[in-house]
Amino acid sequence: MRIKWSLMIALILALQAGLATAGTASASSASHATQFRVYQNDEALKEFASEAQALAYAKSFAYSHVEKIEGRVWMWDNFPRYKVYDSGFSTDNREFRTLAEARTFAKKLRFAQIRDLQQPGWVEGTYPNYQLYQGDKTLPEWSFATIAEAKKAAKYYTNMHVMELATNQWVWDNLTAAQKTAQRSKTPVYDIIVNGESTGSTKYAFLLDAIRASAKIAGSSVMNTATGQTVHASPAPYTLMQNGKTVRTFYSLGSAIFFAKQFAFASVVKDGSTWWTNVPYLTVTQGDRKLGQFHTRKSAVATAAAYADSVVTTESGRAIWNNKSKLLYLAWNGTSRSSTIEAQVSQTQGLDIDSPSWFELASADGTLTDSSDPALVETMRKSGIQLMPLVHNQFDSVMTSAFLRNSAAQTKFTQALIGRLVELKAAGINLDFEALAGGDRALYTAFVRNFTKAAHQKGLSVSIDLPRGDVSWNHKTAYDHAALADIVDTIMIMAYDQHWKGSDKAGSVGELRWVEDGVKQFLDYGIPRSKLMLGIPFYVREWRIDGNGKLIDNKAILMKDIPAIIQENGAKGVLDAKSGQLKYTYYKNGYKHVFWAETASTVKARIALAKKYDLAGVAIWRLGYESADLWTMMLQQK
Repeated sequence: MRIKWSLMIALILALQAGLATAGTASASSASHATQFRVYQNDEALKEFASEAQALAYAKSFAYSHVEKIEGRVWMWDNFPRYKVYDSGFSTDNREFRTLAEARTFAKKLRFAQIRDLQQPGWVEGTYPNYQLYQGDKTLPEWSFATIAEAKKAAKYYTNMHVMELATNQWVWDNLTAAQKTAQRSKTPVYDIIVNGESTGSTKYAFLLDAIRASAKIAGSSVMNTATGQTVHASPAPYTLMQNGKTVRTFYSLGSAIFFAKQFAFASVVKDGSTWWTNVPYLTVTQGDRKLGQFHTRKSAVATAAAYADSVVTTESGRAIWNNKSKLLYLAWNGTSRSSTIEAQVSQTQGLDIDSPSWFELASADGTLTDSSDPALVETMRKSGIQLMPLVHNQFDSVMTSAFLRNSAAQTKFTQALIGRLVELKAAGINLDFEALAGGDRALYTAFVRNFTKAAHQKGLSVSIDLPRGDVSWNHKTAYDHAALADIVDTIMIMAYDQHWKGSDKAGSVGELRWVEDGVKQFLDYGIPRSKLMLGIPFYVREWRIDGNGKLIDNKAILMKDIPAIIQENGAKGVLDAKSGQLKYTYYKNGYKHVFWAETASTVKARIALAKKYDLAGVAIWRLGYESADLWTMMLQQK
């Protein structure tokens, strides 16, 4: 059994009641390990034991999906399939799950196009094909899909004409012959312009004549010299692009789309906006590297899953899936009892590695005590959780010293433990040898080196637990931080027990500043951030002080019990700036009771430190001490 208090007797006394309670409750909750995780876009929200529970929760969020944790199997989503555009414009809130919903929304728009996000191009659309003018003036709303609609709108006005956008030609007007003659007799104001300069040719009084003249001069436009406005342009406004290169230009959107369908990765662009495209909606990237573009979520995610730190994003840049490296969560169980372990794990969300106390160095001759359970390894695997059992030395310095001086004992121990781990198909092993004699520094390092070499040969990872300590005196202990970092795969910083059972003054088990300073010290040893996991406590220590201010004793209390203690005793809390925690005080039976609370906020702050220093993750001592709702917050912090 693993504990971070220095005296083993403290462990036994403090945990008897807690373990008994956990063991009693485990039978009814053992089957509630989470199997499904709910995401919104690519952010994890919550985990559930059943798919039905996950689905019910996911349906209350837009852009959500449900994955089976083991293997990250995509089970369900409510991602939209259809997107409505209006003249090249759309937003995420114009996306719909069904074509019927998209059509209902599209009816509100004059020129709506509906895109199937899982297919190239548009499903259907209405495009502006005719533009109505009064003289040389027009408005955006004077665009029409059919000439009949344009004529209907023009019938109440005089001096109207219609331009066909596909040909950029004047195709209809309501001017009589006499009216046309009268316009031609006016002062000429329409000039033909090329590259911003007048061609110097004839000016025209009647717009139709100017338009016809412009049609004969490539790249020209018509300007009303009286107003300074360009009233007709011959350059086609729609550009067909393929992979960023211009293919051809068009006067009408319909013509551009018809032609664009012959090309892959094509887009029709006007004034910087994309009015049509068959470029896949989803893109897979790995850092700055584009891995591919896909029409379907299934193919995009399948590709991304093959590349570490990859992301699937939509056309608008919204991420819907990623396998970026996240903070790892490891938790110790503090027990070997399978029913208790399953009950503990069933409360968690986002747990990556579980560490049951299965093994111990039983004697100096290398005898191994084995309490492992192969069935539990399989159960955890199905939940997507790796098993990295803990092995300890009973915190017996005399026995361990003898063991470290006996090469045959070490060989016996190493072979037995690694052989069993291979049989179990465990991910690795967590070494928790504590209370070592300072004089055994070189011997312990040599043992860890030989043990890790043997473990690596069998494909097992090795993590090691090191006290937070202090750089000023760690060199006097049995733990050579820098040397051990070069050997093992992961180091757990046991950043708690700043004030422990044997302390001569009351204090927090881990002030936030003290924890942060410890992280800095471990980094100062040259240990790679990717090898460090920050240990965080799910317990506090309550101190009893007499009327003279003398410290009488202390006891450990579990994080989940703190609210009840506060309520039952009327404890008053004030923020302690030094620790970054609420310091609670209450009086009972003539004694003052003090403790520094561990809450969701302080856990969040500790996780934030792991993120701040880009550590591999956090390691929790221990499961069963916390309330289940804490894990929702923890999952979201990953």
